[in-house]
Amino acid sequence: MIANSSTTIRFLLASRQCELNSLRYLLQSGELVGKISQLVHMLQRERGTSNMFLCSADSQFADELLLRERDVAQAQAPLMMQLDTLESQIAALPQASRLFSHVASVVYALSLLPSLRQQIRQRALRLPQAMTFFNDIIRNLLSLVFELSDTAAEPAISRALIAMFSFMQGKEYAGQERATGAAAFAVGTFSDETQQKWLDLIERQERCFATFADFADDEHRLRWQQMTTDSQFERLRRIACTGREFIEADSCLRWFALATQRIDEMKMLEDALAQTLMAHCRARIAATEQANSEQRADLESLMPPQEGEESGYSVFIDSHGWLESGGVRPQLGRSLLTLVQQQSRRLQALDTELAALRETLNERKQIERAKSMLMQHRQISEEEAYKTLRRMAMNQNKKLIEIASAMLAVADVFQPNT
Repeated sequence: MIANSSTTIRFLLASRQCELNSLRYLLQSGELVGKISQLVHMLQRERGTSNMFLCSADSQFADELLLRERDVAQAQAPLMMQLDTLESQIAALPQASRLFSHVASVVYALSLLPSLRQQIRQRALRLPQAMTFFNDIIRNLLSLVFELSDTAAEPAISRALIAMFSFMQGKEYAGQERATGAAAFAVGTFSDETQQKWLDLIERQERCFATFADFADDEHRLRWQQMTTDSQFERLRRIACTGREFIEADSCLRWFALATQRIDEMKMLEDALAQTLMAHCRARIAATEQANSEQRADLESLMPPQEGEESGYSVFIDSHGWLESGGVRPQLGRSLLTLVQQQSRRLQALDTELAALRETLNERKQIERAKSMLMQHRQISEEEAYKTLRRMAMNQNKKLIEIASAMLAVADVFQPNT
């Protein structure tokens, strides 16, 4: 019985230590998300400047392009260092194969930037092609954030990660809207295709920001609700979507400036979300370390007598099926039983709360998988894949997740056996 009690104590402490290790990994994940956020914002700025450069007939934005490239390089360096640190911990992350697969995609996408920039400076790329390149790089970075959100095992931190990822995704669609608008205002016409693309981007933004509002804390949700959109921005957006008003000569530059101001304000809220996420991680680590210290002291006080000391335990099973000790020191068995049950109930409560969060993430993951399958099978862009899924959902009067699930189920049936 003495040996069993010591073993029970060791594994209880090991369980709490694993929780602490998980929280420390979440802290590292939060730091990684913050660096991704900064790099994505700088890439969005470079994409916007490249967009204006390609829309203009002269080299008006050439010098600014060099500044944007420098900003991206400064944001990329700390991210790569963080990824190197993550790679060094591969032995401690046995379930992170998907995470490292996303990291590989990010590193490869970033390696294409020098060639992309050279083609832009030489005007060897058409605007849609250049924007697709930037969109794909940013999409890979956001996919990495999504994967980090999916691996979080702490409900409160998981909620914060989902809120931040949703906001980052909405901000990215805002950046794509800026690029679409700049190109359209530059030529002064809005085709039916452009108008539909614009409406799609607005709808996707609203859906992302609605998810953000569902998972964000009250402070940041209220801050988002209080962010007002400039009336001139809304007017230009209305012109683009309807084509019913006169387009002034300087509309392209005004649209770009107003859309940039909107995105920069979003970045301020995004930074606040990242800071809150980090503060929450550190607070949970401190609280868990304190709890572990207190529990260790409690357990050490319950340690059974050493070899040679008098003991005398009998063992029986209580009404719940748990082993309990009786005899000279029955308080040891009862105390260990209480601690084991408390730990079990606490972990069960965490699992229950995480299950609800996982449902939201799984829906999103299935939609992303269905999009990726369409992109690979039909050699189409992410935007075209999404439009295909949505069109199928509308034609069949079903939800997007239902179409994605059905598509993946059919794909699994025809997947060759390995």
